[in-house]
Amino acid sequence: MKQLEVTIMGQSYLLGCPDGGDARLLEAVDKVDIAMCKIRDAGKIKARDRIAVLAALNLAFELSDRPATPAPVMRPAGAANDAPNDSPDNAQISALLSRLDTALGVDGRLL
Repeated sequence: MKQLEVTIMGQSYLLGCPDGGDARLLEAVDKVDIAMCKIRDAGKIKARDRIAVLAALNLAFELSDRPATPAPVMRPAGAANDAPNDSPDNAQISALLSRLDTALGVDGRLL
């Protein structure tokens, strides 16, 4: 397994990548970066962890409409070695952001 250094929303990450998976990993990184930057640029959320959760939910929602196919799991470098375009429009993102803010409450925590 090789390691690739990537940048998502201005932050560098060193990721483990299965042999021959470079192109797929870089495509996934690009989708995550675009999704996170779009949410950040909407200006309502600044916390990186909240942006990541919303981006993950948006991408998972998009994937749920596709037929299921197994995909390798990408893990951070140093983790176990056996690890194998269209976003919702701004109105949908704003609605999700509002719902998340309501759910998190004033202290920003679910529990």
